Amino acid sequence: MTSHDVRPRLGAVRRQALPEAGADLVRWSRLFDGVDLPALVQPRVPGISLPQWAAANQAEVHQRLLTHGAILFRGFGLNQAQDFNDYVDAVSGGALEYQFRASPRTQIHKDLNVYTSTDYPAQESIFPHNEHSYSPVFPLHLFLYCEVPALTQGETPIGSTRLLLSRIRPEVREAFARKQVMYVRNYGEGFGLPWQTVFQTSDRGEVEAYCQSVGIRPEWKPGGGLRTRQIGAALMRHPKTGEAVWCNHATFFHELTLPASAREQLRSEYAADDLPQNTFYGDGTPIEPEVIRHLQGLYLDVMVKFPWERGDVLMLDNMLALHGRSPYTGPRRVMVAMAHACRGEDLKIGVNA
Repeated sequence: MTSHDVRPRLGAVRRQALPEAGADLVRWSRLFDGVDLPALVQPRVPGISLPQWAAANQAEVHQRLLTHGAILFRGFGLNQAQDFNDYVDAVSGGALEYQFRASPRTQIHKDLNVYTSTDYPAQESIFPHNEHSYSPVFPLHLFLYCEVPALTQGETPIGSTRLLLSRIRPEVREAFARKQVMYVRNYGEGFGLPWQTVFQTSDRGEVEAYCQSVGIRPEWKPGGGLRTRQIGAALMRHPKTGEAVWCNHATFFHELTLPASAREQLRSEYAADDLPQNTFYGDGTPIEPEVIRHLQGLYLDVMVKFPWERGDVLMLDNMLALHGRSPYTGPRRVMVAMAHACRGEDLKIGVNA
């Protein structure tokens, strides 16, 4: 993952009551005035098992998620990765394995598809993005669990892609809808993740088979390196609501989203398509710097953030909500899980969206 300063706009933290929906054991509210996400869920009485409650109220959770894009479960007393995994199983049918990787993560336990959030230096921010939206197969649901809050900062800013899309200039939206996005990735060679980690295999044949199955073009380079190219949609149709959604890594993977010092150093040694990751229009032409700057500003402007509390669980609709990371101090430990695999090819829409 690349990193970038995150400058979220904060809402006033005053809870507003939302209509009850027969869930007498919990209280639904909003965390921020005038901001749809996240919805806040808290137990009305002590001792409620979040996995058991979620299993019994799965339909309501999913409907609220479509309305708000994100739900924060607070005060349910989750203490460990197994509790978190049980919740994911209960509400989404089981966590996915982290495949076609782009960021360093550590699996918490060999029997759980629960991972550390991105293992990036604490002093760095992570730019807002939809998880895995560069991949031909990505999760519809994303879950984060705070086992240990940071000493200072360490928030996970979130933002609405609905609001983001409404602010993108029409000509920018039209260009991306028509041309789509080309993702170019180079693996290893002293930077980024090696292809063996990304694809979780050291067998070239397995890599090529996976790439063929999802529409990625692999190119083996001299010395054992690998470059891949793939084309993905910038706009997709949400599988539950049918609405057009801005969901892509065009901004996140673009070289201009790298910190200036890192970008200058890399570009002094590598061409644009030899960088660890970069994006172009789907026809291979460069994305105009002014367009990337326009999008960067919009991403940062739609974000809100809140301090993590021990035991918090944040559930995101990964197409409706962005997330990032603030820098931090102290022993922060936030876990992540993903669920409900989607194929971008099945959801892509074109210029008339």
